[in-house]
Amino acid sequence: MTQKEGKNSDSEHDSNIEKEEQPKPTTLLLVRHALNDWVGERLAGWTPNVHLSEKGQAQAEALAQRLASQTIAAVYTSPLERALETARIIAAPHQLEVQIREGVGEVHYGEWTGQSLKELAESDAWRVVQFYPSGMRFPQGEAIREMQARVVAELDTLVASHPSESILVVSHSDVIKAALAHYVGLHLDLFQRLVVSPASLSVVAFTPMGPRLVCLNDTAHIPQEETNVQKESEDS
Repeated sequence: MTQKEGKNSDSEHDSNIEKEEQPKPTTLLLVRHALNDWVGERLAGWTPNVHLSEKGQAQAEALAQRLASQTIAAVYTSPLERALETARIIAAPHQLEVQIREGVGEVHYGEWTGQSLKELAESDAWRVVQFYPSGMRFPQGEAIREMQARVVAELDTLVASHPSESILVVSHSDVIKAALAHYVGLHLDLFQRLVVSPASLSVVAFTPMGPRLVCLNDTAHIPQEETNVQKESEDS
């Protein structure tokens, strides 16, 4: 073997080692719960017994069908009924048991819980939520920056426990937007520029060099007439 051939062989060997050592990313599928009768009307928050509407069940079924052929290692969800019901529909084709995580639960809206979105939108505090969310604490509730820290910590734990696998988490609009803002390096005060519609799919791949946003607010599985962003992107 010539010196040149030896160098080429070593180079190819090193290249093969590098390829072998590249771990497969962990893929995080973030799903907002499907429609319920409170969406666009009232701030449900942690109100109990807010269930999927008939249209919401159809949305969840459509997403479940879309993801049925994908390999998903685990399905996690917020404990609230609208999220839990969405998660169970998606998990069924994979024969997975849904695992509840309070860390991905809805924002604790405190005194705002159950109030009309139209009435809340007329308050000065609503404008703070829209334009300076990092400085907002809901009356008798959670600060938005606390919510972001909570959900990111929970998602990081889940991702770390599933190396090189795909996992799905069902949560809520502001919670998902806050998490995505963190992973793409977007300041919390700009997170309202993101749109996360009911039954939408957003995907983040966690690589050794950091998270990568693969898709945002994908609703291709939902009929176009149902994806009214102005109404459905509002929290509940």
